[in-house]
Formats: sequence, C-alpha cells, structure tokens
Amino acid sequence: MRTVLTAVLATLTLAGCDGGGDPVQQALRDTATANQSATVKETATTSATDHADMGHAASSGDQAFAASETVMHNRMMAATGETLDQAYIAKMVEHHRGAVAMADVALAQSRDPEVRRMAQGVKDSQTREIAEMQAWKPATAN
Repeated sequence: MRTVLTAVLATLTLAGCDGGGDPVQQALRDTATANQSATVKETATTSATDHADMGHAASSGDQAFAASETVMHNRMMAATGETLDQAYIAKMVEHHRGAVAMADVALAQSRDPEVRRMAQGVKDSQTREIAEMQAWKPATAN
C-alpha cells in the first residue's frame, strides 16, 4: 500500500509540473492501470497453479477454446473508457466478441445438433448486442 501511495504522490508531483491535465485524475488512472496489471499477473499465476495442483491436464475440449479465451481476456483487459459507462461498453463488446469466437469453435467442431443450435443462438444474439453497444452514445446531462 505504501508503494502505491508513493507512486500516486510521485505521479501527482510530476503531472503538476507539466501544466497539462488534472494531475489527480492522471494519478488515479496510472494507479488503476498498475493495480489492474498486478491483478492480471496474479490471476494468471494463481489459475495456472490451481490447475496444475488439481493434477488436470487441459482436455481436448479445453484446448479447443484456449486461443479464443486468451484473446478475449487480453482484449477485455485492454479495453478502456474515460467513464465507467464507456469502460463497461468497451469491455462488454470484447466479452461478447469472445463469446462469438467460442460459438464459432463449437459450430466448427461440434457434431451435437443441440450444441450447434445453442452456439448459433449465442453467435446471433451476441452479434446483435455488439452492434447495439457500439451504437451507444453517452447520455447528456440536462
């Protein structure tokens, strides 16, 4: 915690020197980015350790989705917005794109008609919702 506070104070001091932008807002953004990176690293390490500790190797089913899951996770983590609303929309668009990619894997590889039906439904609904979110514009204050 002390390191984070030191980083925030240093950022505030440096940001105040350049005369541009709100130094408090910039420090908050920088701290949030650092915290998010640390959480991602910790989660990845914990997940890998938990999986290995359970003695499970990735199944062929899991392996089929590994690439799309990784892409979705990375894109969600990279998606940002100036406001909570904008960040939510950006992250959910990437989440939905990940669902579409997973549905594509199921459609390409599954032979079960019910799974294929559900995957097509997910692909159709998530694609519509992506378009809806991309069309969203922030509400204006009255």
